[in-house]
Amino acid sequence: MKIAGSAMSAESDDLISELKHIISDPRAETMEGVLVAGGYMTPELLIHAYDHGVFPWPHEGYPLLWFCPDERGVVDFNELHASKSFKKWYRKHRDEYRVTMNSKFAEVVRECKSQKRQGQKGSWINKEIEANYLLLHQMGHAFSLEVNRGDELVGGIYGVHSKKYYSCESMFHKEDNVSKLAFYELTIFLQYHGHKWMDIQMVTPVCESFGGKLISKDEFLKRIGL
Repeated sequence: MKIAGSAMSAESDDLISELKHIISDPRAETMEGVLVAGGYMTPELLIHAYDHGVFPWPHEGYPLLWFCPDERGVVDFNELHASKSFKKWYRKHRDEYRVTMNSKFAEVVRECKSQKRQGQKGSWINKEIEANYLLLHQMGHAFSLEVNRGDELVGGIYGVHSKKYYSCESMFHKEDNVSKLAFYELTIFLQYHGHKWMDIQMVTPVCESFGGKLISKDEFLKRIGL
């Protein structure tokens, strides 16, 4: 792990150049997946990071942490599966929902931020994440999928569209099974557009239920051409 310049130099072009240089070597040795600590976000730096398999994950009380973990969660669509109970629920309830893409990005991020998660206090989605990922979305590099019951947003997922892959960041639900519905609908969308897999960073229970698995950093970086 390397330490980048402090927040005191937040306007420095030298700091951005330093961060880009470190991020450009994602195979460097890390400490618990942390490639570099420090600096700040810009949309351009985020694009560069994702293109190199690196993502920010803020932790309260620490400098900004940029991760490229030794094991990476992915879903290979040729191994995609769903439980019998979800398939039954899907057939019965799918028509109750309207699924959209990129129509409520900011709202999806806010809902993901406020979603209560077992074993977690607060959220890693801070104001810096909200602001920069909204800019990424406006630039065409971040996406959202929304699950609506009528006009009400009841679930969704957002992430980043990099050069060669889609990376899922977070999801939320207000009704049972809606996180699974959002995740499943995203896999359908991506397969329709020719994608064979997606990055999920970590394997959560929802992702695992659809075939999410861990692969090595080396395999992941090879998948994205590095």
